[in-house]
Amino acid sequence: MTALLEINDLSVAIHPHSLGNWFRRHAGKSVRAVNGLSLTLARGDCLAIVGERGSGRRPLAEAILRLTDIEAGDIHFDGQSLRGLRGSALNAFRQRVQMVTGDPAASLNPRLTIAETLAEPLRARRICTAREIPARIDALMTRVGLSPELRRRRPATLSAGERQRVAIARAISVGPELLVADNMIVGLDVSVQAQIINLLADIQHEARLSLIFIAPDLRGVRHLCRQVAVMYLGRIVEHGPMEEILARPRHPYTQAIVASTPKMQADAPPPRAALAGEPPSAVDLPRGCAFHPRCAKVKTICRSGSPPVQRYDGPVTVWCHLYPEGPAPHR
Repeated sequence: MTALLEINDLSVAIHPHSLGNWFRRHAGKSVRAVNGLSLTLARGDCLAIVGERGSGRRPLAEAILRLTDIEAGDIHFDGQSLRGLRGSALNAFRQRVQMVTGDPAASLNPRLTIAETLAEPLRARRICTAREIPARIDALMTRVGLSPELRRRRPATLSAGERQRVAIARAISVGPELLVADNMIVGLDVSVQAQIINLLADIQHEARLSLIFIAPDLRGVRHLCRQVAVMYLGRIVEHGPMEEILARPRHPYTQAIVASTPKMQADAPPPRAALAGEPPSAVDLPRGCAFHPRCAKVKTICRSGSPPVQRYDGPVTVWCHLYPEGPAPHR
């Protein structure tokens, strides 16, 4: 598969004017939310990006969507650099990449009916004629599992799952090539989460859509995504095939995430407690590996010097001193 999205040594900074009062008083400078990150997404593939709050998942998503500035490095979409996009070129790009957030109640205009919400992008992007819009809305609602009879309802009268389906319908209405799903099943009932995951899988298969699924853990994404990247404090710490990482996570942080993820089998043991402690402040990162203050396998080398470089263990790439350095395998 050819690469649709290539992220090369990306750094994204959050500036003091956009931070809270504590950061403005104490930081006095920008904070790096993404730090030297590289990833590739193949056309038609699905990648999960997981990590707890503060890992840099949201700033990475905003950089991909060009909602925030790129401090260093670059992002290429379909071979085109995003750093230089302006005006009509940026507008055209944003039709090709759409986002669904985890809070549709906030992203949907409460004053608009569902029909009006779905009609807006169709008009703005001139997807169809005015006469065709009602039929297109009905088709979109049916596609995401909503009855067209709900078209005159407003978001507040829908359930959380129904609002999320409206958000998905709005995102796919303009025919994107890449969909970024950010925390979109958090807060939903388990049964509704499964329905939304299955819906995304069907849409991805039918439309040959590329998908980035951002989540705090691996719950719900193992059957959707072929690849997974684990983030901690702005860096990738492990990246590889989903089933391989679930079966044998390499990095201690990934091991904690996998151990704390509930299993779906009825006789499965309960998950372990979540990782103890909180991530260090992004304002004052520890030397060496940023995970070492919370790591049960910490070594002397982890506490000093530079962060660990890229290592390889079979099909998995891991950034951890527990693994020897070596050349990249032929894949």
